[in-house]
Amino acid sequence: MKRIAIKAEKREILGRKVKKIRNEGKIPANLYGKKIKSEPLQVKNDEFKKVWDQVGETTLLDVEIGEKVHPVLIHHVQIHPVTGEILHIDFHEVSLTEKTTAKVPVELIGESPAIRQNLGVLLQPLSELEVEALPADLPEKLTVDISGLVEVDNQITVGEIKVDTKIIKILADPAEVVVKIVALQKEEVVTPPPAAEVPAEGEAAPSGETPTEEAAPSETPKE
Repeated sequence: MKRIAIKAEKREILGRKVKKIRNEGKIPANLYGKKIKSEPLQVKNDEFKKVWDQVGETTLLDVEIGEKVHPVLIHHVQIHPVTGEILHIDFHEVSLTEKTTAKVPVELIGESPAIRQNLGVLLQPLSELEVEALPADLPEKLTVDISGLVEVDNQITVGEIKVDTKIIKILADPAEVVVKIVALQKEEVVTPPPAAEVPAEGEAAPSGETPTEEAAPSETPKE
């Protein structure tokens, strides 16, 4: 199967001046790897977005620079936190015959009976896992079937994820919890304080309280 490719150009503009490149509809990038020297590049914004949607960060991609072709993984994409604009890309060149590592998303499939019956809530501590494999064997995602989670405290651990261990190695503790059903939190009922009693007309006020009417002053004795 032919790999997806993207054309790149060598980049002369460096540092803060790369804003000029972005204004031209291009994205500054770097190509690096174990056996090559880091090289500044630039790619067309619209072309990269199409490719990235297809390959993500775990599928091999060919970066074409003139006549040279570099098999790479998209290692890091820097995105502006406000505008969502892609600011920079790192392309990691890999050897097709040497194993590499990548973070792979965990996708939940199926329906949990515990959730359907509203017995608890679904907690997913791990949304991605680092795996090791040959570049061509890296999975796009790891699927976890939650249809066996039928009651509170049921869980699925890393060691229970089904992969071909001869090809893919998950680099995480097998005992780590990937997904779990936890009990619903009970709402705390706040009891309002008792209302203060108002004495009936003619009754004495409770001790410590000031009477509602002042006592009449005693008469001054006549001389």
